[in-house]
Amino acid sequence: MDKGFRDYVESDRPDVLCLQEVKAERDQVDLSWADELGYHQVWNSAQKKGYSGTSVWSLAKPTKHQLGLGIDDHDSEGRVITVTFDDFHLVNVYTPNSQRGLTRLEYRQVWDQVFLDHLLKLNRRKPVIFCGDLNCSHQEIDLANPKSNKKNAGFTIEERSGLDAVVNAGFVDSFRHFEDGPGHYTWWTYRSDARARNIGWRLDYFWVAKRFMSQVTSAKIRCDVHGSDHCPVELFVGRP
Repeated sequence: MDKGFRDYVESDRPDVLCLQEVKAERDQVDLSWADELGYHQVWNSAQKKGYSGTSVWSLAKPTKHQLGLGIDDHDSEGRVITVTFDDFHLVNVYTPNSQRGLTRLEYRQVWDQVFLDHLLKLNRRKPVIFCGDLNCSHQEIDLANPKSNKKNAGFTIEERSGLDAVVNAGFVDSFRHFEDGPGHYTWWTYRSDARARNIGWRLDYFWVAKRFMSQVTSAKIRCDVHGSDHCPVELFVGRP
């Protein structure tokens, strides 16, 4: 909030804004300025204070929304919000990190399957777009140092296989649809001047149901926007 977030929102005016790892609860933050801009807000805060959490802001009011996956074992950390518009479902997700030492990798694998089941159920009714911090770089091109990270959280075979399953289920990595080159990342550690050197990982995505890709005009990584160790990713639907 003190590092340019409001400036970004006011200057870019996204039609829909999806946030991950918000940590705060709605009443802990002064967002009167967002109300004045006309944003409808949906929040899903974790039971644990100051941890995880997601939020979706939209200028058009969703026809409905759902918090979580509808499964108690997976819904205490506020990681998923589904909002429905006329033409598509939009799912905002903050995927669990497998953690140092891969202590949460087994849970991550269960999560990936349950989350994909949620997407497929929605996708039977109308096309799905899902986005967020997936805590995984899918291919070697998606991080600066793939060889040294193959056994680290965010680039294990198991995590990458979870994204393979997303592809096999009929979803398109929208950024890679438009850009097949290297050097495009969305997260940089604060250590070792990594961002200035562009030693990063692509962890943040917009995935789109294949049958809806004809409506997508572009997908971008906004590495020019600072204030976080992640940068925004953007999807344009309809008019460019």
